[in-house]
Amino acid sequence: MDIIYSYTRKQALEDGVLIDVSETAKEAGFKVPVAVTNGLYFEYIEPSEKMKQQGQSATGRLWDVLFTLHLKILNCPKAGMIIYPVAFAKENGKTELVNLKAVIDGGDDGNAVLTVMKENED
Repeated sequence: MDIIYSYTRKQALEDGVLIDVSETAKEAGFKVPVAVTNGLYFEYIEPSEKMKQQGQSATGRLWDVLFTLHLKILNCPKAGMIIYPVAFAKENGKTELVNLKAVIDGGDDGNAVLTVMKENED
């Protein structure tokens, strides 16, 4: 079968489709490059101005995503895909429980990479 078109992880990072969060991920215990989808980042991780005034930060919310995933991986170390819930504070003072999906696979060069996304994303 001939490949007509391919879209690499590197291209997705350059285009902003994926956002590299590897530095924060290292602090949370990850040993492979980690990226989140821009859908996850801009819908849940990056807080609104109102949320920032309430003490929320992208760094803190990203930490919640990664640390929760790290704990889940410790319980399921051989899974190639994990779906896990994370609670996000909302502007109205309530929380929203969101299922996230983490997939580990070979990146552009075949080395392991991890991508975190909303459950309905690919």
